[in-house]
Amino acid sequence: MSSLIFGFHAVEAILRREPNRIQSLWLQEGRRDKRIQALEALARNQGVALTLVGRAELDAMIDGRHQGVVATVEGSGSREVLDERGLLAHLQGIDQPLVLVLDGVTDPHNLGACLRSADAAGVSAVVVPKDRSADLGPTVSKVACGAAESIPFARVTNLSRTLEKLKAAGLWLVGTTGEADTTVYDQDLTGPLCLVMGAEGEGMRRLTLENCDFLVKLPMAGTVESLNVSVATGICLFEAVRQRAQ
Repeated sequence: MSSLIFGFHAVEAILRREPNRIQSLWLQEGRRDKRIQALEALARNQGVALTLVGRAELDAMIDGRHQGVVATVEGSGSREVLDERGLLAHLQGIDQPLVLVLDGVTDPHNLGACLRSADAAGVSAVVVPKDRSADLGPTVSKVACGAAESIPFARVTNLSRTLEKLKAAGLWLVGTTGEADTTVYDQDLTGPLCLVMGAEGEGMRRLTLENCDFLVKLPMAGTVESLNVSVATGICLFEAVRQRAQ
């Protein structure tokens, strides 16, 4: 199985971490700016063969802004895809895990942005359900700017059961909903933590919400009722980072 990735950040991440997974690499012919030259040099240093092609050929490969860089890689766009058992085994070796659960984020742009924030915040793993989540495709890799190739990613069959097992493993589950009484800034986010974000518009499913130990919200001072899930995820994650650094 192979997949296409595109854009400078996503392709560079694969070149640096797992160049052996790259089956084909295409760069836009005629571009000689510093970014394309640096990527070409990196590919040659890693022993990855590349082909120069016209922009029209790249446009035909990708429905999106490829930035003149497209690659075919072996496997999915993510370096590590875990099931429930693999997720729990991965977390066993981490003293104070910070896990991000995305319940029903179906927009690949939002998933990519959440992965990018999660990587920047040092999240231990990102968890999504198999039946209600965007796939780890080229758009996710592009938006994630390399995070889709680095952060441990788990896709689980039964999210409610996985949340129960995370609780049994000692993690506190903090869910986000506009109906909560406590703001994220007033909630203790230190210690082993699982931050649960709901879907765009719909929020968390009932069973997901019922599994949470605490519910929090972001204070909204304007006229809009909620923020985009990727924006809200970044705010909540970095509040956890701030508290843990104190």
